[in-house]
Amino acid sequence: MIKIRKPLCFTEIGKKDNQEDYLYPSCADTRTRVFIMCDGMGGHDNGEVASMTAASALGDYLTSCSEIDIPTFETGLAKAYDALDSIDTNSSKKPGTTMTCLCLNEDNYLVAHIGDSRIYHIRPSLFNVETRRGGILYQSSDHSLVNDLLKAGELTEEEARDFPQKNIITRAMQPHLSKRYKADVYQFDDIQAGDYFFLCCDGILEQLSNEALCEILADKKLDDSQKLAKIKSICDGNTRDNYTCWLIPIDKVKIKSKSDLSQVIQADAEQEAEVTTMPQKPIKQDEKGGKNKKWTIQIPVPSLPKIPKFSRRKVKLLLGIVLVVLLIIAGIFMYEYFSKGSENNKADVLNTVMQFFKPERVAD
Repeated sequence: MIKIRKPLCFTEIGKKDNQEDYLYPSCADTRTRVFIMCDGMGGHDNGEVASMTAASALGDYLTSCSEIDIPTFETGLAKAYDALDSIDTNSSKKPGTTMTCLCLNEDNYLVAHIGDSRIYHIRPSLFNVETRRGGILYQSSDHSLVNDLLKAGELTEEEARDFPQKNIITRAMQPHLSKRYKADVYQFDDIQAGDYFFLCCDGILEQLSNEALCEILADKKLDDSQKLAKIKSICDGNTRDNYTCWLIPIDKVKIKSKSDLSQVIQADAEQEAEVTTMPQKPIKQDEKGGKNKKWTIQIPVPSLPKIPKFSRRKVKLLLGIVLVVLLIIAGIFMYEYFSKGSENNKADVLNTVMQFFKPERVAD
């Protein structure tokens, strides 16, 4: 069994005009097994309604299931999309939301996400205080333009922090999509007492680095509430966007059957062809400086055929073997020819060779 201490959370409006983040459930305790954090898309109609609708529909379905595997999750995700379809007003700016989800089963846990809201699985015992490295067992990969450019090597980490279009996301939940975006879904059984799960929106990530997050969670002088308060203090007064998170501390773990390596099951996360919104110019803050609009744009990534690689040493060895075989065959042929042939045949061969090496032949 996987037992947790009391889950902790906060949700703040930041410097925006309204709160578009939503946490599921609204009240959690040590028996809660499903946690969802959704961030409504700024600049789209009813972002707050989209985040609440998607989180509630997905959460209610998953909570009703005794064990949550990938097919179960995908059924719940389809129901969440159906719920979004039901609130569509046919506006030119469709409501939309990101989604992060954590499900705790008896012997494993499942994580899933769509968009640039993030999930962390952190083991504080692995964090090195001196180097400020380590501790993160799992971190979701943002579905965003800036992350795609980072992966392609077009941006450095430093350039990504100040990238003007960092709020462009490449995948989101929206109603009546011609092809619904799939979630990246993983299932793991590597979990220990003392671990933490942290689900947060991109508003938290404006101010909180991975190193700072791990350092706070590894501080043995702080209890869970103090750790969350320290995270919040970093964002208070500094974050432009809404900032919301779940912190789930793992208390005790007793897994019946644990594999040598943590089992990883990944759902199909293929690139979709659907383009929901295409920005015509770089995104700007509004006059109040408070709204960071989110758009979605699909960046197709072509797949290249795999070409087998051979080292020079292997090529030389192969050519050497071929040459030796050819020489052996030629030797056998010559031996047979000279041993069995007539004296006239031998003379003819010798005359041909001598004619080839005559000076006038070479001059030609």
